[in-house]
Amino acid sequence: FIVFANTDFSKGYKGITGFLIEKDFPGFKVGKKEDKLGIRASSTTELILEDCVVPDENVLGPVGQGYKIAIETLNEGRIGIGAQMIGVATGALEAAIAYVKERKQFGKPIAEFQGVQFQLAQMGTELEAAKLMVYNAARIKCAGQPFLREAAMAKLFSSQVADRITSQCLELFGGYGYSKEYPAEKFYRDAKIGTIYEGTSNMQLQTIAKLMLK
Repeated sequence: FIVFANTDFSKGYKGITGFLIEKDFPGFKVGKKEDKLGIRASSTTELILEDCVVPDENVLGPVGQGYKIAIETLNEGRIGIGAQMIGVATGALEAAIAYVKERKQFGKPIAEFQGVQFQLAQMGTELEAAKLMVYNAARIKCAGQPFLREAAMAKLFSSQVADRITSQCLELFGGYGYSKEYPAEKFYRDAKIGTIYEGTSNMQLQTIAKLMLK
């Protein structure tokens, strides 16, 4: 486990240090599993440390550099979150397309109604744009060039697109979308975390603006 703790409160965030905590360390244990809204396949638990002594060799990087290490990890991770949100949105859209092709109203599949078609077209277009933003951020990073702005943009946009698409797809299912009988509600729940972790949408906007004005 990787734990970040403040070893010198007088230095603020510059007092944060990273530690590698091994599961068999005395004084360390894993607490209860959180009952989350979405991404339930990924367990989230509390970590309990009571008089847990960490040896010097388990200090992650220089003392006081934990904040820098964490931020550098988050900067790269935003591209991954963007890709994750694309996957969630793609799953929701594919499920909705399959459903509207088979669901009939007034004697024909609802996929034949222009209102439904326009919604699908709009979602497909936004999803493709989000993909290109994530691919571009990954391309720039792999080329060894500054990528912070593009990563923040990709994470911001893809998470917002996933939020909109999963919500709209759920509505295309009608009442069934609110039921666990169909996957729409799962995609809807899984998408919400995208605007929260690895930096909220407001944090991405702040990062983007700061880099634009630099």
